[in-house]
Amino acid sequence: MKIKVKNLGVLKQAEFTLGDLTIICGGNNTGKTYATYALYGFLSTWQEFLSIDISSNKIEQLLTDGVIHLDLQEYVEKIDQIVAQACQLYTKQLPKVFASQAEQFKVTKFEAILDLNSITFPDNIGIETKYKLGIIDFLSITKSPGSTKTIITLLIDKEKLSIPINIIKEMIISNMKDIIFLPLFPRPFIASAERTGSAIFRKELNFSRNRLLEEIWQADASIDPRELLFKNYEDYALPIKQNVSFNQQLENVVKKSSFIAENHPDILADFADIIGGEYKVTQNDQLYYQPKGKRIKLSMDESSSGVRSLLDIGFYLKHEAEVGDLLMVDEPELNLHPENQRRVARLFARLVNLGIKVFITTHSNYIIKELNTLIMLNHDQPHLKRIAEEEGYRAEELISAEKIKVYIAEKASIILEGQTKKTKCQTLTPADIDPEMGIEARSFDKTIETMNRIQEAIVWGKD
Repeated sequence: MKIKVKNLGVLKQAEFTLGDLTIICGGNNTGKTYATYALYGFLSTWQEFLSIDISSNKIEQLLTDGVIHLDLQEYVEKIDQIVAQACQLYTKQLPKVFASQAEQFKVTKFEAILDLNSITFPDNIGIETKYKLGIIDFLSITKSPGSTKTIITLLIDKEKLSIPINIIKEMIISNMKDIIFLPLFPRPFIASAERTGSAIFRKELNFSRNRLLEEIWQADASIDPRELLFKNYEDYALPIKQNVSFNQQLENVVKKSSFIAENHPDILADFADIIGGEYKVTQNDQLYYQPKGKRIKLSMDESSSGVRSLLDIGFYLKHEAEVGDLLMVDEPELNLHPENQRRVARLFARLVNLGIKVFITTHSNYIIKELNTLIMLNHDQPHLKRIAEEEGYRAEELISAEKIKVYIAEKASIILEGQTKKTKCQTLTPADIDPEMGIEARSFDKTIETMNRIQEAIVWGKD
């Protein structure tokens, strides 16, 4: 999937393609977070904006004959148009995604372009969904493995059907959208750069929630409780709201078990080593951090900033992660020692190799260099195997350069849409990735070279 943006924050015009691991590097205020939040917002809300239609004749046929057949291929052929219309609608909602004034996005353009060759209907996967009316199944939607035909069957007599026709139509449309688009749009989970704040103020946010419930209880009957519920959250961008919401629901989150917890517990053990302990949620919804080998339990405000910065990621890995997800982390190096930054890079590579896509923005040369090491070691040569073994690298951590896309947020000369001459403006420039040498991250190299030059002058510049 390729994303194109115009006039998005400081980004005049830019595009990037999602890889298995996507990285945006660059200085402060260069557009990294704008690109990240816009992508997250679209992947979180596409169901609201994608629209497919089923003719009224088909619905009438369902009611008359009790069954209809819909060919998914007819909708696949219109995907470009369907997605383009959805992007137009989504662009109008960007002020809500960023919690900003509409004026800031007046000339913004957001596009998501899909690779039509990636749209397949697996031969080994079939689909069957049934909808209930009370305790009775009344509607069935099935698709055989490998087939593009979807069969919708009415399971009760038309006379016994008490649900409005338009509701039945929406059920079918929703199911069809899921069949076609869920394999194309990864389920996103984001850890924003503000995640340490949502962790440390979790108790205060819960207190505010309880106080809000009291306010709703005492409110006049004419007041819409939803207005009270959302009025205090309008000033926060969607990813921050999601971080707050996730932290407030940890008591329910811990009841689930991810595929990583079920099949790859060694990843959770590695993560526990990174944070030096583990997170605990009690039955009373109290959140603690317990250092390894110690009986003490620390609240989030008593824990290190590094422990807080990895909280969301830790609970995601243990309780939420699914194959095909997109894990988005804004500045994963936040509050981490360089050694732990290296270990987080290796963790990301491991997740990619397990089928979880990863998207990060970073200022960390340590993360980039560690990924370079993983790329350089990923070759079948005796001396590389020896080095990997001596330095403690595992085969499952090594990563292919083909899985990685890297972009530098910077000013560069590009041809703007509708023009013929190049203009220097803020954009995203693809970085070169060599299978032998790794990522060329100019964003960091220039600064490091400057520091080395100054220090060399200090050491060797004496007359």
